[in-house]
Amino acid sequence: MKVFPAVDILGGRCVQLVQGKKDCRTEYGAPLDCAKRWIDEGADRLHIVNLDGAFGSAGSNAELIRELVRETGAYVQLGGGIRSVEDASGWLDTGVDRVILGTLATEHPEAVTEVSDLFGKERVVAGVDARGGQVVVKGWENSAGDYIEWAKRFEEAGAGALLFTNVDVEGLQKGIDPVPVERLVKATSLPVIVAGGISSPEDVVKIKKIGADGIVLGSALYSGRISLGAAMEVSK
Repeated sequence: MKVFPAVDILGGRCVQLVQGKKDCRTEYGAPLDCAKRWIDEGADRLHIVNLDGAFGSAGSNAELIRELVRETGAYVQLGGGIRSVEDASGWLDTGVDRVILGTLATEHPEAVTEVSDLFGKERVVAGVDARGGQVVVKGWENSAGDYIEWAKRFEEAGAGALLFTNVDVEGLQKGIDPVPVERLVKATSLPVIVAGGISSPEDVVKIKKIGADGIVLGSALYSGRISLGAAMEVSK
């Protein structure tokens, strides 16, 4: 199972939010320094989120992200502020390995198909951010329908993988809720990457047993509740 340390960028700094709220954030320094730390500890993949983009400033942090891609040499999946096929294409053309389409995928599922056709489905991840079983978009403010139904639509549209974020537990560092993860893994043939609530090696083991393809480590990794080494060891 793949392990993706998160590097979330807001205002040019590496941060972690609680429940996606800008006013509930902790800063951890320069994004490149954080990324290099995880690479030095054994990571070969990064999950980068342009939070400024997610909050409406699509061009923010562009040079920082390009620097991360250049300097780390890691496999990079990128989300946040990708609002068009052109945005997605621009990132894929400049070295990002795959893009995560969230609000765009929900509002315009045909964009998933178009990016998949242009670059190959292995470079397209559809974001399934869910609260109470409902997909939430636009900074997790608006509900858009059942998360299982959306996952199936994304699969039909040509996504190569799904990123499932359980908003109910995201950032709280209190452990995962395995039930919605299991439902999603059973409902689709696509690889599923899981984010939200992963706070211990036991959480990682649960997700692996369910059959997920990967995990994203965020708040608990930065706070020290879980180490990257421990997570990578039990994910093997």
